Amino acid sequence: MAQTDNTKQNAQHKTTLKAAHRKKHGRRHGTPHTTTLRRTLRREAPSTVGLLVDAQDFAAMRRYDTFPFDDHTVYLQQVEALLKALTAQGVHTTVALFDPEDYEEFCTESGLDADTGASRSRFTAEIAAAGATVTYTGQGIDDLIPVLVSRAVRQATWEYATLLLADLGTCADCGQDIGRAAFDRASHLLMRLLETAGPGTHHLVCSVPTDNDQLLAVLHTHRDSTGPARLDSAEGAEFATVLAVAVALESRGGVVLRTSAPESPDRVHGWRLAHGGLAPLTAGEVFNAYCTDADTGEPVSPESGVEYCAGFDIGAEPPETHH
Repeated sequence: MAQTDNTKQNAQHKTTLKAAHRKKHGRRHGTPHTTTLRRTLRREAPSTVGLLVDAQDFAAMRRYDTFPFDDHTVYLQQVEALLKALTAQGVHTTVALFDPEDYEEFCTESGLDADTGASRSRFTAEIAAAGATVTYTGQGIDDLIPVLVSRAVRQATWEYATLLLADLGTCADCGQDIGRAAFDRASHLLMRLLETAGPGTHHLVCSVPTDNDQLLAVLHTHRDSTGPARLDSAEGAEFATVLAVAVALESRGGVVLRTSAPESPDRVHGWRLAHGGLAPLTAGEVFNAYCTDADTGEPVSPESGVEYCAGFDIGAEPPETHH
């Protein structure tokens, strides 16, 4: 009997010790281990990777002793491996364009030592919050880089065009905000253009020369036979902003529309900016514009299966402005 009592006491003692151990280490029956919880949180915490896309930017970062790479190709391979590893862990990852000049300026303004990994990490977080990023979906690094560069160019173009409009101020005669009035007019022109273009997949390009640069905006839309055109709101705002610069400055801007539809050749139409509106180009002018190298002025062979057409009248009566 005494032996049985001792056995019971030993069993109770072991149970007590296990309970004390669980309490000491913060665990209870049915509660995941701390490491498991941490892994779960890690999967739900997004990551951002700053990418040096070309050899020149890479070379600029090599002057920092704490920058661990000395070969751009190896660097890109390691970045791709990191992106794939994060994706395999279920981590949502975005890639941001890392610009060495912007990084140096950021560190100077923030009072940071540029030659530290912590500063590079902080800069990456800053550009991810305010700049252009691309969500990583498993694509190869060679496919990722052109998309990221294009996104960064779009962002820079939109920011520059926005600043141009903001600096125009108000009209001395009527007190209107010139930039806002131009944007409203450009938005109206864009909507009328899309409405008049009809069904199909549309690719629009707006080109506007300025004193310092050539602004370029691209917009992709699709419209079926029953509803309005569907477009990305960010792309639409960027396109309207660049078009608004042409309207406000009365520049020599132009718009080209390429429409694709099933079982028919692509059609290309064109317009020039004139007096705050879009004046149609002739078929010959569209052909010349589309089949001429913009840099050299040399003729370019026309594409097969493409019809070069005159711009059509969009019937737009923009909101009345005095600019």
